[in-house]
Amino acid sequence: MTTDAPPLILHVIHHLYMGGMENGLVNLVNQLPPLRYRHAIACVEDYSDFRNRITRADVDVIALNRSKVGIWRLRQAIYRLCRELKPAIVHTRNMSGLDALPPARLAGVRHCVHGEHGWDVDNLDGSSRKAALLRRLHAPLVTHYITVSRDLRRYLETRIGINSGRITPICNGVDTGRFHPGAPGVAKPRGWLPAGFREDGLMLFGTVGRVQAVKDQATLLHAFAQLVNEQPQLRSTLRLAIVGDGPLLNDLRALAQTLNIADITWLPGALANVPDVLRAFDVYVLPSLNEGISNTILEAFASGLPVIATAVGGNVELVEDNVCGRLFAPRDAAALSRHLAQYALDARLRLAQSTAARERAVREFGLSTMLRRYQALYDSLSNR
Repeated sequence: MTTDAPPLILHVIHHLYMGGMENGLVNLVNQLPPLRYRHAIACVEDYSDFRNRITRADVDVIALNRSKVGIWRLRQAIYRLCRELKPAIVHTRNMSGLDALPPARLAGVRHCVHGEHGWDVDNLDGSSRKAALLRRLHAPLVTHYITVSRDLRRYLETRIGINSGRITPICNGVDTGRFHPGAPGVAKPRGWLPAGFREDGLMLFGTVGRVQAVKDQATLLHAFAQLVNEQPQLRSTLRLAIVGDGPLLNDLRALAQTLNIADITWLPGALANVPDVLRAFDVYVLPSLNEGISNTILEAFASGLPVIATAVGGNVELVEDNVCGRLFAPRDAAALSRHLAQYALDARLRLAQSTAARERAVREFGLSTMLRRYQALYDSLSNR
């Protein structure tokens, strides 16, 4: 390696599968100036073919398989990795990233950035004493913190005791060129959808994300079933798509059968063409039990979709109720069903909020703003 090579940032993430935080990392790696920084990604567990979204050829992705090798061998691997790669900055994310901090410091890494991007399903409100204690114990090893929402910043300040000067809030950004609405006045591009979902006159509710407990897609299925049971005349025109893979996918498919909506519900697993998926939707739904700042909400806004989301975490910072979407309490299937009905029956409402959503994405959440803020922080630490 030549001495004038750009500094290396070693990103530590739990796994590199399809997800909002993971997508944000890929955007960061792909679009920060390559002559400014190099990147490597260490996965505490493993990665999937999602890594193929990284367009730079010089980015190594390493699987450390903690669940197979154990925590001490994981730490040894990170120590060796840091000694070999000599990163200028180690950037860890969320709880599992804390395990990388001691070996990174022991290996001589001067600057460790830690990002908080959301909540675990067993600590949805940040009340876990164990999680708070672990964060406090690792705090002296962190040079600087990044939070994607005001909610997470408050948590670090009040619960963990981090000085506000050590925290930089950086909201996720969205590529408003890649994610955009279809042409005005033109039918939704649905020719690639399965039969029964691409015909003219259908209205499609949808969501995209990892199928796991914290995302709570089951509540969406219950709400959709309630709507078509209470208003059976809508059954012929309404459809629901739940796109994404995860440990609960087969359970959701079984639940759709039980609720008698399997014929009007599509659960294809993970799809690579997410921009096309969103352009095919009419309304986006995010029923998560908690969120940091949801990339999928931003992508839905950029695609011109009203968003129905739970009033938790960073969602309330994104969705202006009755302006570009609606908010509801987590697990409240009845309230969600009422919101679904409102959009199903009011085309003018969908159009007005579609326009407001796109304008909000372009005005406040462009990808360039996120990239500029990350680069400014990295520059300040690496003296560039």
